Amino acid sequence: MKNETIRKLRTMRLPAFAESYTNQIDNEVEYQPLSFHERLSLLVDAEYDSRHNNNILRLVKDAKFVNSSAYLGNVEYLPDRHLDRNLLQSLAGNEYIRQGINVLIVGATGSGKTYISNALGVNACQSGYKTRYIRLPELFSEFEAARLQGKYQQMLKQYQKYSLLILDEFLLIPSSESEQKDLYELLESRCEKSSTIVCSQFLPEGWHERLGGSVLAESILDRLTPNAHRLIIDGDVSMRQRKWRSQD
Repeated sequence: MKNETIRKLRTMRLPAFAESYTNQIDNEVEYQPLSFHERLSLLVDAEYDSRHNNNILRLVKDAKFVNSSAYLGNVEYLPDRHLDRNLLQSLAGNEYIRQGINVLIVGATGSGKTYISNALGVNACQSGYKTRYIRLPELFSEFEAARLQGKYQQMLKQYQKYSLLILDEFLLIPSSESEQKDLYELLESRCEKSSTIVCSQFLPEGWHERLGGSVLAESILDRLTPNAHRLIIDGDVSMRQRKWRSQD
């Protein structure tokens, strides 16, 4: 009867429940002092925790981070970086995602923008938020491919579903008018509904010019920058150089 119960549990896709149940059978003396309700609670907790952890792993995998092990607790607050510790600690609560507020991360090449954005993304996944990381040039290529395949609207709807979208290398390469329109459509569909993190080497004050200085540029920035949290990373030495020097 025990084997049949285990088989049924696995058939119902309750593997952790089945494994915990098997463990209780194999260690009957250890669990005997517990009441029926206590033992059942342990079985339910095992299945719940397993599903919760598997969901986080799936969210992290689907997000396509550059660094899926990035962790906010490992961010280095070196004096010359002038990182706003209070802001990062506040962002760790994910309230900005619940409110649909954007985050602008600005710093030179190698300053750690990507790591911090990935750490925020992993943190969001751990709270169950659907997240996606992508470089802006790569996003533009995806839009163009979708347009040629007649799947533009389908792709736009897919990106609307992400609670948190991380756009790296923002405006690093000059964009065409068509790409600017794609960016506008994307931000318009997410405005005040979902959060977007952008990582750029340029201060927001220079984005209008890099977007062509047109009315379209104003529309893009109006959906991205108002009320956004700004994290400016200072320092002339990249984090990669710091790491290499510490190993010498």
